[in-house]
Amino acid sequence: LLSVTEGKLRSLAELQQAVLQCTVSNAAALPASCFPDGSCCSIVHVVSCEEEFQQQQLDLLWRILDPGAHTALQKHLVCGPVKVTNPSSPIGADQYFQLRKRQMYKASVMKYGELAQDEAWTEVIDTLTAAAIRFEMLSTAHRSQITLDLEDSSISTKGTKSGAFVMYNCARLATLFDTYQRAVERGTYPPLLPASELNFSCLREEGEWLLLFNYLLPFPEVLQQAAQLPPPSKGIRITANTEIVCKFLIQLSMDFSSYYNRVHILGEPLPHLFDQMFARLRLLGAVRDMFHSALATLHLPPLSQI
Repeated sequence: LLSVTEGKLRSLAELQQAVLQCTVSNAAALPASCFPDGSCCSIVHVVSCEEEFQQQQLDLLWRILDPGAHTALQKHLVCGPVKVTNPSSPIGADQYFQLRKRQMYKASVMKYGELAQDEAWTEVIDTLTAAAIRFEMLSTAHRSQITLDLEDSSISTKGTKSGAFVMYNCARLATLFDTYQRAVERGTYPPLLPASELNFSCLREEGEWLLLFNYLLPFPEVLQQAAQLPPPSKGIRITANTEIVCKFLIQLSMDFSSYYNRVHILGEPLPHLFDQMFARLRLLGAVRDMFHSALATLHLPPLSQI
């Protein structure tokens, strides 16, 4: 028995409108031969496991009412449940966000003192909160259950597996290049040479080659895997690698932090040391750009200071 309600029909109308917009925008960008029947749009229903059955009903109803090519291509990306440890009362998304924001503010004040209470930190706290939540939600495969710990101790600016830690290391890179640029303006260092004029054989630290071979070179493939949906199958369920970018950024932050804590990048302003310094700056410039690109996939702006 498939009941047809006003709510289901309203949802179908919204889906139909979305498909029409998708077809029009794609047709404007691609040759007409790509759209022989006006429908070249695949539909992915992102749905929680609790609402999976209801969404399957909507899928079936749409196939019955509109037996077109696009309705036959429907797939379902099912997300696991989000649980809370020892909940005193039910908590909604808005309450969860506000709680994490208060916790991030407290953690920042504990680490940075009065600086974190300045108005200029409002945007920093907002970004750190968004990063903490995104990493908390997306570091786990979408099919798996997420268990949230809402205690104050669960949010920290020091933990190596959090969004705040990733943002902190992104800010360290921004500070490094800002410091270098100000030194150039003072005449302490010469301007950075083009990559084609540098001697990269000066990079002898194991951590430098680790950043290159474990992160910079495979990064395009990581992005491809994160964005790629599996080929069509007979079933209606699909999976996606939504956790890949978060895990990549966390591991990158750990290895970069280890290298940065061990190696002094901006050394004495002596000409015989410039080759190595320039090579390191070029390497870390590429790492900085990689941080920015990966964060952009999570809709997170890079922090310039922290």
